[in-house]
Amino acid sequence: MVLAGFYNDPEFANVDSSENESILPFKGTILRTKSGKISSPVEEPCVSCTTFNILAPIYKRLDQQNQSVRESDFRAFWLARNERIVDWLLYESSSIICLQEFWVGNEELVHMFEERLSAAGYKTFKLARTNNRGDGLLTAIHQDYFKVLNYRELLFNDCGDRVAQLLHVKSVVPFSINQNNCVEQEILIVNTHLLFPHDSSLSIARLHQVYQILLYLEMYQQENKLTQMPVILCGDWNGSKRGHVYKFLRSQGFVSSYDIAHECSDSEADADKWISHRNHRGNICGVDFIWLRNPNKSRKPLKISWAEAAFGIIKFQLQKASLAENDAFAFLRADNSVDHITYSAFCDALRQVNLTGLSYGLSFQDTKDLWVQADFDGNGVLDYEEFKRIWNSTWSDHMDEDCSSDYSNEGNEEETVGFTVKNAALFPREVEKGIWPENYSLSDHARLTAVFSPVRLRCPRRSP
Repeated sequence: MVLAGFYNDPEFANVDSSENESILPFKGTILRTKSGKISSPVEEPCVSCTTFNILAPIYKRLDQQNQSVRESDFRAFWLARNERIVDWLLYESSSIICLQEFWVGNEELVHMFEERLSAAGYKTFKLARTNNRGDGLLTAIHQDYFKVLNYRELLFNDCGDRVAQLLHVKSVVPFSINQNNCVEQEILIVNTHLLFPHDSSLSIARLHQVYQILLYLEMYQQENKLTQMPVILCGDWNGSKRGHVYKFLRSQGFVSSYDIAHECSDSEADADKWISHRNHRGNICGVDFIWLRNPNKSRKPLKISWAEAAFGIIKFQLQKASLAENDAFAFLRADNSVDHITYSAFCDALRQVNLTGLSYGLSFQDTKDLWVQADFDGNGVLDYEEFKRIWNSTWSDHMDEDCSSDYSNEGNEEETVGFTVKNAALFPREVEKGIWPENYSLSDHARLTAVFSPVRLRCPRRSP
């Protein structure tokens, strides 16, 4: 699906090729004429997905010497840039488009996006951040590929006023799972934009946002008695592969589509192979992800993964205060006359490292849940062995095994459809080599697109 030749097509003459994106490795799953008709279908059914933080004009700084000058004050600037963004989105024609920092507070911009996307066959859903922050999310589903069965909004109501969208969709064209059986595959899609980590104490707030998303996904599937289906999480996660959010999602069976496509591991050596963002501080990092979890993917119980991730942040905060294992145990138990940690001392220590007692910190229930997980023998205190169990827990078990790998009773198995990552690319292409091009002006984020192919899977039969 190499499309370099299409740049000479007058249909795409309005696409600005000055953004260092002269060659795209793929373009959606269908090619369209001006009338919108399919002109050249691909050989196999595919699902393509694009995530893009488009930098809301209210945040785009035009003068580094005067930070108050924003693009939102200059209609010609923000309109031209956003029209180019839509040009690229329509050129790629992804089945699923997830945008962050969408300027929901400007009616003209909203109308432009909705009108052009609708004319191209998309159904759009927008969601503003709480407390009138001005920006939010927009998700667009191409109606040639998917029918939207349900749409839900998740408001975190936290210090960052962050939100998430959940869409339950079903494929329009059935996927074949064997010679005699085709299914209209259902998928759960999430679009979100996590809190920016202004300091390390906000890590717990970002982790909690992801925890809420996964809890909501579980609840939605249970309430609607849904069968097993793939889950795709898209967005600006405001954290790199080194972060607690990345590790938490890996422990829940999710894989990064870009890393799978480019054979990047979770190792430190691959942590900086690619970037997707240059932030307002001038730092470059990879923060934009399209996560995939197939229905046959094994994973730890959500509450256990959450506790492990939270303890990882606690350990990080204690190490940041230059506390080694023995010192950390002494700090947590507070009273030198005892050889264990009490619940009250545990709560007090968390407060001292800014993980509780703040609007974005651990809640009373969160803290209680962590204590229950840590108090392995249930005697109401943590001894040194229980503390070491927390301190030395690792993220080595990412649960990458398929759940059917050790499941031998074929009578209790069922066939289902999942996805394999066929390709993924970041634009502009320089960011794939860890370089941020100075002449790129569409956003302060790169655009990430992934293409998935359906694949037959065998899973243990589960009750809805």
